[in-house]
Amino acid sequence: MGSDNTRFPEDGEGPPRRVKLRDFSIACHAVSNLQFGDFVRATGYVSDAERYGWSFVFEAFLPSATKLAIGSRTAGTPWWVPVPHAYWAQPEGPPSTILDRLDHPVVHVSWNDAKAYCRWSRTRLPTEAEWEFAARGGIEQAIYPWGDDLTPDGEHRCNIWQGDFPVHNSAGDGYAGTAPVYAYKPNGYGLHNIVGNVWEWCEDYFSPDYHRVTAAEDPLQREQTANRSLRGGSYLCHESYCNRYRVAARSSNTPDSSSGNIGFRVVRDDDHGQSGDSEQ
Repeated sequence: MGSDNTRFPEDGEGPPRRVKLRDFSIACHAVSNLQFGDFVRATGYVSDAERYGWSFVFEAFLPSATKLAIGSRTAGTPWWVPVPHAYWAQPEGPPSTILDRLDHPVVHVSWNDAKAYCRWSRTRLPTEAEWEFAARGGIEQAIYPWGDDLTPDGEHRCNIWQGDFPVHNSAGDGYAGTAPVYAYKPNGYGLHNIVGNVWEWCEDYFSPDYHRVTAAEDPLQREQTANRSLRGGSYLCHESYCNRYRVAARSSNTPDSSSGNIGFRVVRDDDHGQSGDSEQ
């Protein structure tokens, strides 16, 4: 796992190394709106975005009146707008709905929200090593889950930004926002959208020294830091800006953060245990 990529040295993508993992099962797609809705109906769970009363929405998805009314932007990333009452069931804030997106990945979920879903479903979040092993689909040291060519024979294999970020998205891959969880061909292990579409939370605390300090067998960053790890990139990633839709790429956010491009998928040990769970 890992790579020699040095474009984002703060991410700590390497050095490449061999690791050994115990057997595990991983979901073939990210948790969908329908699945997360089942969890909420069964438990009455209230997400972090609902408790805080807002979440980040990509500016282009909002009507002009909403953008003018909110006004404020995030320094360095002005395309993110803190929208009141945006949460998983109202992805762009009221009056948006997921009724026409039930088969899309749930978004606006924090790490805390993902963990709550895992407790209910008797699953867990993947470790970074498990995520990367699964994402590679049996291909060793390729850039993407299907090889080194982003669009083999001109075919789009993932949902990322097409055009000039952040001003123009041609949606050449078929989607300007999220895509259905089963969109595109799966990788060699049958996983859909393991890169692109939405970022996926992992169990680990995030450290740029991950590859230097974690074990060679079942690695897991247990030492507490401010952030939890994210993998896979999203529909907003573009070569000119994010470029983290590569298998070895890493990112992170605080465990209570949410936005319109963060979701998760789950794993399960063969014995339905929680061996990768480092929850404090």
